[in-house]
Amino acid sequence: MSEFHAGRLLDHVHLRVRDLEASKRFYRAAIEALGLGLTWEGRDAFSADELYVSDDGPPTVRLHLAFQAADREAVERFHQAVLAAGGRDNGGPGERRYHPGYYSAYALDPDGNNVEAVHHGPATRSAPSVVIQPGG
Repeated sequence: MSEFHAGRLLDHVHLRVRDLEASKRFYRAAIEALGLGLTWEGRDAFSADELYVSDDGPPTVRLHLAFQAADREAVERFHQAVLAAGGRDNGGPGERRYHPGYYSAYALDPDGNNVEAVHHGPATRSAPSVVIQPGG
């Protein structure tokens, strides 16, 4: 049986954008389609779990960012939601040749970054997320 670990390498990703409101519409739609929500909103930034988005510098370009999807339906909801929120299609929902069961969709965010939702097929997770309690 193969096994891999997640939740140990990346602490956060900081994405800088040209238009914070357009990006917030896009990323809120993407994240809500995957069953989550924004975790913090400020005047010049917002975040969702490990993703931090701000408008405090030159925009991030040519990034590929992939979100985990619980199932194929979530991938399809993601694709519909981001297109309705101003994203541009970069590959509709479907199986990919990366490995058996890889089902994903792609869209370009307002700055042209390639954003993906991917479901890797059936899997057993040890927990739905990593819980961190600072100072504990």
